Amino acid sequence: MAQNKADKLVEAFKALLREERYGSQGEIVKCLQDQGFQNISQSKVSRMLSKYGAVRTRNARQEMVYCLPAELGIPSTRAPLTQLVLDIQHNDVMVIIRTTPGAAQLIARLLDSVGKQEGVLGTIAGDDTIFIAPLKVSEIDFTLQKVKELFENA
Repeated sequence: MAQNKADKLVEAFKALLREERYGSQGEIVKCLQDQGFQNISQSKVSRMLSKYGAVRTRNARQEMVYCLPAELGIPSTRAPLTQLVLDIQHNDVMVIIRTTPGAAQLIARLLDSVGKQEGVLGTIAGDDTIFIAPLKVSEIDFTLQKVKELFENA
């Protein structure tokens, strides 16, 4: 029964994001509570947004809202990730990744999750470009190699 409730929550959550109307986590919490999910909290919604790859973007009315990029989703294997990354290089200060359009935020979130063990201090992502600040600029070649291993050795 608990799994069924969890599945219903995920379905309701994804349905809300497909509407592209909710600009805050609080609005999502309230809507889910109105649908009968009384134990939902802002922190749970925050974790779900991250887990399902939600991003804030402008909808057709130019409002900033949460949505799930349908064409990206969360890849379940490494092979799709390699298809999203087009180029990886550095300029002695930061590592630059070029991706297919719309994929940069997904890839940056992955890089932020691997973090320091791969030499990544942090990322900034646009639509198709990611800037990676290495943990140590003096070890940028290590960071470059680790990032390339993540995406080029599938």
